[in-house]
Amino acid sequence: MKSRYSHILMLVGAIVAFVPILAVDYLLDAYVRVREKNDAYQYVSTIASQISIGSENAIASLRSILADSPSLCTPTFVANVQVAIESSLNMKQVLVENADGVQYCDAFGRNVGYSPLSRELPVPGHTETITLVKFGDMDMPALKITQAFGVLRRVSAFVPLLGQAKDTLAQAISPGGMLRVSLTDGTSIMTIGDPSGYERRGQTEFIYAQGFAGELPLKVEFALPFGMARAGYADLDVSFTIVACLMSAVFLLMALHYVRRSRIPAFDLERGIARGEIKPYYQPVINLRTGELVGCEMLCRWEKKNGELVPPGAFIDYAEVTGLAIPMTLSLMQQVKFDLAELCALMPEMKIAINLFEGHFRDDSIVEDVETIFGNSSINFRQLVFEITERHPMANSTVANSVIAGLHAMGCRLAMDDAGTGHSNLAYLGTLGIDIIKIDRIFVDMIKPGTTQVPVLDGLIAMAKDLDCEIVAEGVETEAQALYLRARGVVQAQGFIFAPALKSSAFKELAMALHNNQLTQARSTQIQAVVASAA
Repeated sequence: MKSRYSHILMLVGAIVAFVPILAVDYLLDAYVRVREKNDAYQYVSTIASQISIGSENAIASLRSILADSPSLCTPTFVANVQVAIESSLNMKQVLVENADGVQYCDAFGRNVGYSPLSRELPVPGHTETITLVKFGDMDMPALKITQAFGVLRRVSAFVPLLGQAKDTLAQAISPGGMLRVSLTDGTSIMTIGDPSGYERRGQTEFIYAQGFAGELPLKVEFALPFGMARAGYADLDVSFTIVACLMSAVFLLMALHYVRRSRIPAFDLERGIARGEIKPYYQPVINLRTGELVGCEMLCRWEKKNGELVPPGAFIDYAEVTGLAIPMTLSLMQQVKFDLAELCALMPEMKIAINLFEGHFRDDSIVEDVETIFGNSSINFRQLVFEITERHPMANSTVANSVIAGLHAMGCRLAMDDAGTGHSNLAYLGTLGIDIIKIDRIFVDMIKPGTTQVPVLDGLIAMAKDLDCEIVAEGVETEAQALYLRARGVVQAQGFIFAPALKSSAFKELAMALHNNQLTQARSTQIQAVVASAA
């Protein structure tokens, strides 16, 4: 019986040993589908966002011109138009004409050549209309945004559909891929790449994504044959096969030697929280104009008793799903009070950002917890900033609104973390009462040496300013990024260019050094002022 059991175990072990090899293609195909579809959706979202932002900026400029100009085609009107064009990234021309196309004046005193590619279309929620046109000798189609002025005259602004040239866009598309911009009724406006394969796709699988340009009746589509996408993962295929062979060898050896599979140690996060192994680390937030310390974001690490340091990415999602994020946050806030109370008393303007989770907004106990922990400490409520992430939007429920109102009532502030990576819009952010918007590092990473504009990032900055929110940029790692952000009015930033997340002792040492340097500079300024006054 024992021998028969051994043979069965060996047979099962041999079969299991070859499963990883047989599964390589299936798993890699699934990985490529998920990865490439996500990349495709991000690419489409970026293109659609650029179109939407360009049109919204043109509409705002057109309204400003008309508001500042008592009448059309006067020197004042032309001067206002030229100023608007010079200050705009994309607007190329402004034209005054009648309904029959007779031109009265423009920004530069010459005949404006254009031909329509579509009929005139309304923009939901706006009085302006749009027409897709071929403008001058530009290879990129343009948006003609028109506002009626009185009964007879019409004022139009011309902006390219996208800021990049078609050749530049084509270089970013793999062979066989297609980028198409069309009206929502199906009228094609611009196609880059080869659409023929997708249109007669039949049995061929394609990676496909589509998106819409805000409120405009424009659709953006991207398609790429799955085979072309899969071919780009040949090196990964080899790596997976090698790993699968190694796994097969391990399983086979285990079967041959009758080794029972060892248990995976339990993921005992609850015990780690009870033991105080979840430790706060503090990443400085720096003023880009003065170099002063503005505050910090409290991040966490799991410091196990055996010396192993577990990054938050390995347990945060687990903590949120299981509900352990609630006691973990309470433990971290207690440690923050112990670590930074004296420093906050010395630096009353310093802000401490603490991450909350979606579960904190299902009942209002977090408000009581914050009041209990920090109520009798040297850390003032107005020094606390609580961050929520846009990746997991909260339900706009009565309880969530009550929590936000309770935190605001104490003087705490609310920050939207990972802004731009989720599905939030202006209306959603407006309902939350957000005080601070934190721009995710994926947008900061778009700033390269020599970069003069990053439309998506610039759009986020403009959105934050429209909401009258403070802005903090995350993941700043280069001087070029810091200078670009500062030039666009972003004052606060954090990232490795300044310091990584630090243990409490290291952070306090850094904070004191910056504080003492600030005091020294202030005293020096006072002494110079006194000497100058006496002279």
